[in-house]
Amino acid sequence: MFSQASRAVALRVAGDVPNHLDLSFADIAAFHRQTISVTDEKGNRVEYGGVPVAEVLEKAGAPLGKELKGPNMALGVLARAPDGYRVLFSLTEFDPAFSDRVILLADRRNGKPLDIREGPLRIVVPGDKRHARWIRGVIGFEVVRVR
Repeated sequence: MFSQASRAVALRVAGDVPNHLDLSFADIAAFHRQTISVTDEKGNRVEYGGVPVAEVLEKAGAPLGKELKGPNMALGVLARAPDGYRVLFSLTEFDPAFSDRVILLADRRNGKPLDIREGPLRIVVPGDKRHARWIRGVIGFEVVRVR
């Protein structure tokens, strides 16, 4: 049985997608999990565990794969933190047909839950030289269409 906290909304997915989602930590834990090894902001090699953001966006109905063409190339994903910090990604950055890089919605670091400074959820973007897009405490994704 999950605690009340595990059923609380941990991540909201909204915007220009057919299925708006309010995901609990239990919902997020049910996705296919992945672990990636990256260099953190202090130059240390660490492992983050979590869910590929593409899987969350796919569940919301974002046009990935063969649907990501034409007008859908103008879609972005605005990731938000509770302190107002926001980062805009192109939807193509999450699609395995466009990139081999897996952007992760992480909830674990070196096998342990993220601490209060990083989590409970964090975006991890392998290959970024600066970690400005590695949003700590991420609470939502909004799919937006650039006009």
